[in-house]
Amino acid sequence: MKISRFLIMLGIVSFLGGQSLFAQDKQEEKKQQVKDLIESGTYRVDIDRAYPMGGRSVNLTSLYSIDIKGDSIYSHLPYYGRAYSVPYGGGNGMRFEKPVMDYNVSFDKDDKATVVFSTRSDDDRYEFRIQIYSNGTATVFVQPTNKQSITYHGEIRLKQE
Repeated sequence: MKISRFLIMLGIVSFLGGQSLFAQDKQEEKKQQVKDLIESGTYRVDIDRAYPMGGRSVNLTSLYSIDIKGDSIYSHLPYYGRAYSVPYGGGNGMRFEKPVMDYNVSFDKDDKATVVFSTRSDDDRYEFRIQIYSNGTATVFVQPTNKQSITYHGEIRLKQE
């Protein structure tokens, strides 16, 4: 009787320990996928929340993203905030496809990547700082020249199209 209880308990502990190891393997695999994508220089960050400088956060229900492809950025982001200078007709906001300048990637000891670059659209200049964590979540800080800064939150897309 005592032996069977012991064996059942041993089985449960072994099962739970195996689940924990499986979860750690999955985390390590995702961590490596995220790092490989960033190092490749071709990745997409899907955006789900915006944090304007002068207001409440905004949940985004439509598909918004930024794509980094080699030396170019494809920005499809909404903008919420105050613009100091707007071109005639309102401009394109944060929707543009332009080359990046001064692109730099660094990793810290926790494998958090910091990507810094600038770009110039037809109506503004933007400084981007993207922090991508090893679990795939990302924070995008954007400092335009002619608008208030804005922050976005999202996740790196692991499966590329």
